[in-house]
Amino acid sequence: MKELSEYRAHLIDKLATAAKDFRAACLAVKDPYAPLEEGGWNVHQLAVHTRDVDKLVYGLRARRTALEDNPEFQNFDGDAYMTEHYDASEPLDELLDGFVVSIQYLAENLRTFSPEAWSRESRHTTLGSGFTLQTWVERNLAHIEEHLETVQRGNEA
Repeated sequence: MKELSEYRAHLIDKLATAAKDFRAACLAVKDPYAPLEEGGWNVHQLAVHTRDVDKLVYGLRARRTALEDNPEFQNFDGDAYMTEHYDASEPLDELLDGFVVSIQYLAENLRTFSPEAWSRESRHTTLGSGFTLQTWVERNLAHIEEHLETVQRGNEA
């Protein structure tokens, strides 16, 4: 049990660090509206997407799984959401600051949860059941790290 508690504490720390690193990497880009890859998203779009997926998918699922009895989640189409809701005029620094605050708030809450809360389960309409709070936190971290690597590769090019 000690190893699991240590793993979860490390997971929370990594989540908070990844959000800060993502913000720093995005703000270091000279032109946030230049595509990172040919035909791909730019840093601003990637920042909005990463913020929105935390807010509407993984962060939300983690919070609800901790508080509700076996909640069910709908599928989320990130591309369709971006097509409908993307606002290129949203200031990059403000959206990234809000993203980091959201992750910090989630991290603070996660630190208060009991081992039982971390094992609470939820369901997904297309993926099935058995998704724990820990699963959603791990997926949130993986999503942030994936896009952090994309921004960092773009900065190197």
